[in-house]
Amino acid sequence: MAEIADLPADRPVLIAGATASGKSELALRIAEAAGGLIVNADAIQVYADWQVLTARPGEADLARAPHALYGHVPGDVAYSVGHWLREVAPILSQGPRPIIVGGTGLYFRALTEGLADIPATPPAIRAEADAIVADRGFEALLAGIDPETGARIDRQNPMRVQRAWEVQQATGRSLAAWQDDTAPPLLPLSDTLALHLDADRDWLNARIAARFRAMVDGGALDEARAHLDGWDPARPSSKAIGAQDLIDHLHGRIDRATAEERATIATRQYAKRQRTWFRARMRAWHRVDPATL
Repeated sequence: MAEIADLPADRPVLIAGATASGKSELALRIAEAAGGLIVNADAIQVYADWQVLTARPGEADLARAPHALYGHVPGDVAYSVGHWLREVAPILSQGPRPIIVGGTGLYFRALTEGLADIPATPPAIRAEADAIVADRGFEALLAGIDPETGARIDRQNPMRVQRAWEVQQATGRSLAAWQDDTAPPLLPLSDTLALHLDADRDWLNARIAARFRAMVDGGALDEARAHLDGWDPARPSSKAIGAQDLIDHLHGRIDRATAEERATIATRQYAKRQRTWFRARMRAWHRVDPATL
């Protein structure tokens, strides 16, 4: 992007796109050329216990530009879009110019469109949802969600389905109704430079495969080894793609090639969902082909 150096110093930049599409590198280039604080908008990169596996910025990247909201949450602590918005709010008002980058579309949507103030889910409701999933699968929860909410959420995302079910059960109101009663956004889209890195599928898939191999060679296996004692797949940070596969490999259940293959397939499936979501909901964003950067 030849215009990077000409970006206004006070204009926030948003960079969204699928995993492995080059978002972090673009953010670094903008920060180096035009200044700014790189702010994480990825739901799994907030956790402290997986750096390599989640492609969190390493020491070299941190030396190139200041970063915020990366690796600051313990792996056993639940972290929601509401938590993220509360942490982003002071960053927006205190400067320097934020460069908000990540692949969690819900974070960007809440930031630029607002977020409903939904009460926390009581533990008993969460336990009931978990029991239903264990017994009958997420389809049983989906069947209990009102049609309007079902049409809005990502029905292929188990976490979103369960969240919608829990809200309805806990509050007596549908998630769609809560969303319709939403406060003004912290950062209207019109006040930003919003970039959507829309990658070609084959180009992206090749990068995903190469990146996971590099992660394993670069320390992800050591990270998994550090989690062996007391491994709990229910921990929020354990949802990192590839974590369970590497744990299974270290326990001797599968070989390394199988672990890499499973994680790569899961990452490609996740990237496909991301690309579909972004293309449907980010039509007003400036589309960038990352292969040309």
